[in-house]
Amino acid sequence: MERRHDMGHHGAAEAGACICPKCDTRIPHQKGVPCQDARCPACGAKMLREGSHHHDLLLKKRAAAAAG
Repeated sequence: MERRHDMGHHGAAEAGACICPKCDTRIPHQKGVPCQDARCPACGAKMLREGSHHHDLLLKKRAAAAAG
């Protein structure tokens, strides 16, 4: 079974961006390369796919920290 990385993001694997959870740098998503395999060009952290479950968790964590 083929491993799928698009998981429904934006409807196509090549759409969207990879986001750095540490410095918020954005880079275009490259087809066939999971964002988690890419490193931030600014700080070296693992990237997250924009709109992914992990990106949503990061946004919720930041919102809770800002509110509290």
